[in-house]
Amino acid sequence: MIEKTYETESGIIHYWINMIDTDGLTLVFLPGLTADHRLFEKQVEYFRDKYNAFVWDAPGHAASWPFKLDFSLPDKARWLNEILEQENIGRPVIVGQSMGGFVGQAFAELFPDKLKGFVAIDSTPLQRKYIKDGELWMLKSMRSTYHRFPWDFLVKLATNGVATSDYGRNLMREMMMVYEGDKKRYAQLTSHGFKIIAEGMEADLPYLIKCPALLICGEEDRVGYCLRLNKEWHEDTGIPIEWIADAGHNSNTDKPEIVNQVLENFIKGIA
Repeated sequence: MIEKTYETESGIIHYWINMIDTDGLTLVFLPGLTADHRLFEKQVEYFRDKYNAFVWDAPGHAASWPFKLDFSLPDKARWLNEILEQENIGRPVIVGQSMGGFVGQAFAELFPDKLKGFVAIDSTPLQRKYIKDGELWMLKSMRSTYHRFPWDFLVKLATNGVATSDYGRNLMREMMMVYEGDKKRYAQLTSHGFKIIAEGMEADLPYLIKCPALLICGEEDRVGYCLRLNKEWHEDTGIPIEWIADAGHNSNTDKPEIVNQVLENFIKGIA
């Protein structure tokens, strides 16, 4: 994977790319909130010789720092589109984990004819109808929560709360260490992330997925309302769903072999 950068008015985005066929599908891996490109290392390793691959450190995350936290969810989708255009990526398949899935839905709203496929891993729908008023209020009130707790507790909460496997937890811990010694930055990043998710929901846009799509969710996902909302998302839209046994919120790190096979079957169907 070759590391590259893209400059925006708010900061510089770092991303990694490997192109083997300019006319082929490109897997666009979008990590979740506070995670970075390493979240998809097992997927990149598996697919990089089969399909074009792209992964970024989202704005404000890891290498994509310093970065002004003044952007919205649509801004992230627009920047992603500009990067894909710069790299002449014409057949993107977004694979978004958690926050990455929200970015993917914002991308689908703004550029409905560009996506060739969409996969949400332990993410939830952005449509306003799915979220209760109290749940929306909680999203917008997370800033004080992350400032209140000590760093060691936040690390434990993030690592044990999102993964069930040793590999998944150790990887999340490594990604958390990017913010060690700067809890203020971590708290600002997380609270900003929840804020723009809430704003995306409050916009009450259709967020229709017009391309082939797939939902993936760990059966042990205890983050937010993922289990309930994935069931409703699947039942309302008919988008196929794959439940990953013994996997948590970062199911692609808990059961990478299973998730990779599920992804490959889906991609072959598109190709």
